[in-house]
Amino acid sequence: MPHDGQDIHDPATPVLVGGLTGLTAEASQAAEALLEVARARVSALIAPDGRVGAALLETHQHAAHGLAWLATYVEALRQMQGWATRLEAEGGFGEMEALLHQIAFGEYLAQIEGGLPMSQGEILRPRDMGLSEDHLRAFHTSAVTQLIARGNTDAARLRLVALMRDNAGRATFGATGLDDELEMIRDQFRRYADERVMPHAHEWHLKDALIPMEIISELAEMGVFGLTIPEEFGGLGLSKASMVVVSEELSRGYIGVGSLGTRTEIAAELILCGGTDAQKAHWLPGLASGEILPTAVFTEPNTGSDLGALRTRAVRDGEEWVINGNKTWITHAARTHVMTVLARTVPGTTDYRGLSMFLAEKTPGSDETPFVDTGLSGGEIEVLGYRGMKEYTVNIDDYRVRGENLLGGVEGQGFKQLMQTFESARIQTAARAVGVAQNALEVAMRYAEDRKQFGKPLIAFPRVASKLAMMAVEIMVARQLTYFSAREKDAERRCDLEAGMAKLLGARVAWAAADNGLQIHGGNGFALEYPISRILCDARILSIFEGAAEIQAQVIARRLLG
Repeated sequence: MPHDGQDIHDPATPVLVGGLTGLTAEASQAAEALLEVARARVSALIAPDGRVGAALLETHQHAAHGLAWLATYVEALRQMQGWATRLEAEGGFGEMEALLHQIAFGEYLAQIEGGLPMSQGEILRPRDMGLSEDHLRAFHTSAVTQLIARGNTDAARLRLVALMRDNAGRATFGATGLDDELEMIRDQFRRYADERVMPHAHEWHLKDALIPMEIISELAEMGVFGLTIPEEFGGLGLSKASMVVVSEELSRGYIGVGSLGTRTEIAAELILCGGTDAQKAHWLPGLASGEILPTAVFTEPNTGSDLGALRTRAVRDGEEWVINGNKTWITHAARTHVMTVLARTVPGTTDYRGLSMFLAEKTPGSDETPFVDTGLSGGEIEVLGYRGMKEYTVNIDDYRVRGENLLGGVEGQGFKQLMQTFESARIQTAARAVGVAQNALEVAMRYAEDRKQFGKPLIAFPRVASKLAMMAVEIMVARQLTYFSAREKDAERRCDLEAGMAKLLGARVAWAAADNGLQIHGGNGFALEYPISRILCDARILSIFEGAAEIQAQVIARRLLG
């Protein structure tokens, strides 16, 4: 398929210029077909009668989680194909976009065939899901073969980095595919992050300081806390896609700032989905304006992701509820005005069916005195990164909550109410991951340009350049998967699967970008004074909170096999 005198089979040509999107479309179909075979093979192990068996799922966990990762890769390639096709139709599919696209396909197809990394030490092989050589031969269409051989080459990566160097300072490397309104929002928050967040982020991190209230007030004025809250309750009524863009850009500045909106997003979604009309009217305007800062109080010391095993209890006493229990990993607990508390209210229950959600009012504390109300105590948990809001243990002793603050006014609905927030929370976490990864790329690229070794900048060395290229590629892949999950949410379609995939891949991409960014810094990256050390610490949390990667893969596998 020649184009402009170049041939797609010429190994010296960096870009597969002739019919690239046709090739990737065919390869995407081959990947989807392989996924269906893998799904059938794993289903025969885990759901032989059509229903997932818990014991079988645990026994064959590697295969099940591998299926989740394979499905995530296939969906990611599908979304990259959609992105490329839309840009091509609009005349915006330039050389940089083509390189990002072909390298992504070349690398991910090769990993599907040879070994897909579920983590640093866990590689999924096709045989782990029962795939045979015959299945892989069927997968190896002409398009797949060409893309594996020619998609991700040294020449392609080095050409991509050359284009990135020419376009330094752009909001992203490669067109995002967003509409003008969302790009305008991106520009606004990118400028804010550059001017108000980045100059101070590393100092906040090193001092383990709370993000200044001045920043929170400025974010409130910009509408961050009311972004997706309906206008009738004082919010802006914008899309989840806008929330993704804002979260990405603020997290590019500092993950703590990008995560401030997550607290409100969770609380508002809880109230919108499960609250009474009176609760919506009372709480949502204050959340939207930033006058009310919330914190999520769900996790307990010995439960982790097993929320159904919570032991915190709430007992009715006249017109009030009295709560007792111990919570941990409570983000931004000190300065907030309300806690969304998950507690057991139904006597005799030992699982999720006995849980209820409370909107427990509290008095804001300070860094020095985090808890000032009678019945609340606790302390800071010192952490590697993600420091701007701080993590706390919270001890709840005979803490009284007004009766009308039982969410929805009905007991036993807490777990269901919480589950309704998971889609938005995981989409937002995926966006934060993309922002952190983008920050790692920008910091590493600046260092590689400035640092001279053996008479030339580090970026001139092919392996350094290749690291930067793969960062840019995987960031675009994670970005498109995240945008897709947000679009599904905005269309009011169930998207727990898509949100989980975006979060699963985004977290790994952020860690890889931060790790490679630190490697580019060499010994300096290990010094606390360099921001990449903070970015690495911040990136590490992303595959743990809002559902650890293993739990996320379990949830995705259940959906695929159910």
